Amino acid sequence: MQPNEVKALLESRIGGCEFHIQGEGCNFQVIAVGEAFEGLSPVKRQQLVYSALSDEIASGALHAISIKTFTPAQWSSAPENAQ
Repeated sequence: MQPNEVKALLESRIGGCEFHIQGEGCNFQVIAVGEAFEGLSPVKRQQLVYSALSDEIASGALHAISIKTFTPAQWSSAPENAQ
């Protein structure tokens, strides 16, 4: 899979989020930013993203996924968002 394919899958399955994807093959780093994470524990945030990709993980199309999640307020001061 390519990063743009992973991004398209996530955008179609989790509304109102912005995704930043890096990686190649079956190993990707996902940064997800959105209101959907407001009020959720870190574990619940991870589960939301993993569940959106469960079919691809089960098929082996995706193997290793690193996920970081942020609300828009958190993202505004996140080191990953440094410009």
